[in-house]
Amino acid sequence: MKARVNWAPWGLAAPALILFAVMLLAPLALTFLLSFNAFDADKGPVAGTFTLGHYLHVAQDSYYYEIFWRTLRVSALVTLVCILVGAPEAYILSRMGSPWRSIFLLIILAPLLISVVVRAFGWSMLLGPEGLVNEVLRLVGLGPAKLLYNETAIVIALVHVMLPFMVIPVWTSLQKLDPWVENAALSLSASHFTTLRRVVLPQVMPGILSGSLIVFGLSASSFAIPGLLGGRRVKMVATLIYDEYLNELNWPLGAAIAFILLAANLVIMLGWNRMVEGRYRKTLG
Repeated sequence: MKARVNWAPWGLAAPALILFAVMLLAPLALTFLLSFNAFDADKGPVAGTFTLGHYLHVAQDSYYYEIFWRTLRVSALVTLVCILVGAPEAYILSRMGSPWRSIFLLIILAPLLISVVVRAFGWSMLLGPEGLVNEVLRLVGLGPAKLLYNETAIVIALVHVMLPFMVIPVWTSLQKLDPWVENAALSLSASHFTTLRRVVLPQVMPGILSGSLIVFGLSASSFAIPGLLGGRRVKMVATLIYDEYLNELNWPLGAAIAFILLAANLVIMLGWNRMVEGRYRKTLG
């Protein structure tokens, strides 16, 4: 006798699946097909053609290698800084009592209430030649520094934007940690550093992993901040795609670059996820 299939879960999930397919999968599929279309400078994308020329063009030109390397390097640096700043910040936040925890949590989340473009313009004013940062450097005798239209400005602004995406997952993981476990380790003559390394850190690794994946993915695909603070000479992949679509009108090449970025992100993030999860299981085992 065959077991009856319960279609109720599929029926309940159907609206979300349909929305996911229409809003994400369909545009991705169309963009993927577009990347294989030939491009004519006079006619634009040539429909009904198939070519690997755009992918070969990117693979054979060192100009694109430089931009991809810069994008991945900046994203990795932003992720590292967010881990070093966000994890301790989340730990301190988890140890706060009311009402300070709510106040500082609101302060951490406050940047998310402001448009990314507004924040980018704010950082351009702070880091500019006549900005507050350079004024402080002049007062202490270090002189003005070139902080705008370079990778330094992009990293600073991206850390400011991405930090809440690191703090919240780590803080959520810390909510599951029993404070008495730390007290037990301290009562057994373990130092505070050893307790943090052997007790706290393994418990918050899922939060650090989730936060790092979110921060890296969003940083690698960020457009507004690199475009406004990096200028025309410090390009990242998102600004390059923008130029191909709207300035050069070479939509197939822009689509090909977008999918190469997507593939690179997936490979790096899946590799990082596997490595961190392996060490986490080994630590717990």
